Amino acid sequence: MGERPVISRQDDEVLVVSVGDVELFTYVHRPDTPAFEGPKPYLHPVRTLAGDVVTAFRPHDHRWHKGVQMTATDVSGENFWGGNTYVRDQGYVALPNVGSMRHEEFTVASDELRIDELLSWFTEAGQHWVDERRSFTVRDVEDDSWTLEFATTLTNLRKEPLVFGSPTTNGRELAGYTGFFWRGPRSFTEGTVIAADGGSGQEMMGKAARWLAFVGRHDEVDRVSTLLFVDHPDNKNTHWFVRSTPFAAVNPSFAFFDTVEVASGESLTLRYRLVVASGEWDRERLESYVEAHPW
Repeated sequence: MGERPVISRQDDEVLVVSVGDVELFTYVHRPDTPAFEGPKPYLHPVRTLAGDVVTAFRPHDHRWHKGVQMTATDVSGENFWGGNTYVRDQGYVALPNVGSMRHEEFTVASDELRIDELLSWFTEAGQHWVDERRSFTVRDVEDDSWTLEFATTLTNLRKEPLVFGSPTTNGRELAGYTGFFWRGPRSFTEGTVIAADGGSGQEMMGKAARWLAFVGRHDEVDRVSTLLFVDHPDNKNTHWFVRSTPFAAVNPSFAFFDTVEVASGESLTLRYRLVVASGEWDRERLESYVEAHPW
């Protein structure tokens, strides 16, 4: 395209990145979120270079789903995801354990469009459990696609270990969602799922793969978009949470089947790429793209 991504707007609540006259995403870093929904920063709307929105915000079925978020369902019994908590042998229960993630500060790199952020995770009781350093890098802006590279480092501030889990680690079958999470538009329901090594469809739920893509159709405009999620080789034990029905969602979960323990003072680092593309990318196009853009 020739045009570089720039921060086109920044204030006390939002940061917007644009290419030309297209706002690629709005990062709401100080949201006005009800406490039960787990207040935290999120990206919405996220757009293709054609201007089509590829995220959903606060859908009626899960109001705590907001675009693209870094979140966590079970952190030593605390819920940073929002909503009810899955309790073994009881199901989903409303508990006084819904925490929040608070933006502290930004640093913007000058050599590339990389946005570094410091956040603090607080339990509902007000205890400061986690310091997070995350970064967003906008890269590989091409004719019909752009990439958001996301990295996060979570540091345990408690004297005890932090144990990260999911509904599946607490007994709910194939519901291991936690971590970097995308909720797609309502029109993406029954979209197409394509994954590495011949994988496809909702059969990818709970499976491991180097990458996974979701192809969805838009209402109002006669267009299709593709989102490609690429796991970093250093991420440990990633399994995909993916749905195309009853709604579109993708999450490379880091604690799908097994809990992850982070000792006091230690850190957990995770990295992902999200490629936002115009058009319907088939397996051959996806494989060639991943091969041409190694980590």
